[in-house]
Amino acid sequence: MLHRILVPIASSDSVGKYVFREALDLAKATGASLRLIHILSLDDKDTPGILSLMNTPESKKRWEEFEKPGLDLLKSFANEAIAAGVSTEYSQSLGSPSRIICETAKTWEADLIVIGRRGISGISELILGSVSSYVTHHAPCSVLVVQSSTSAKSENLKEILLAKPL
Repeated sequence: MLHRILVPIASSDSVGKYVFREALDLAKATGASLRLIHILSLDDKDTPGILSLMNTPESKKRWEEFEKPGLDLLKSFANEAIAAGVSTEYSQSLGSPSRIICETAKTWEADLIVIGRRGISGISELILGSVSSYVTHHAPCSVLVVQSSTSAKSENLKEILLAKPL
């Protein structure tokens, strides 16, 4: 039985809304609660430089502008889930997405992680790494990997996951 579903959301990723929808559907069907997380990575090309960590009004404004899109997305998804009757909380962190997802799953005692996949493979995955691959191999709980192009397949997966034995 699912009680806690952890949902990492990538704001720049078009798969994010599909990940959220899958997690929301599972939470509604099982009565589980959701925890939405967004991780700001220092490797992101849009990350303000190290000088913006200084305590000046300009640097503070740059960080607020950097953090705002992720927080806005989390708030929007959380409000939607709460309106659907699903207990939901959210947070945003700075660091390594792969590690933070696994650490959060462990400390929050998640039963399932629903995560998106960018679709990189081969040499690109080897060089860039894959958050979903790392999480799949290091998570302390089950992991459901979602791709937007497999929405029809995911409907069948939901039916299988939620089917009750006869």
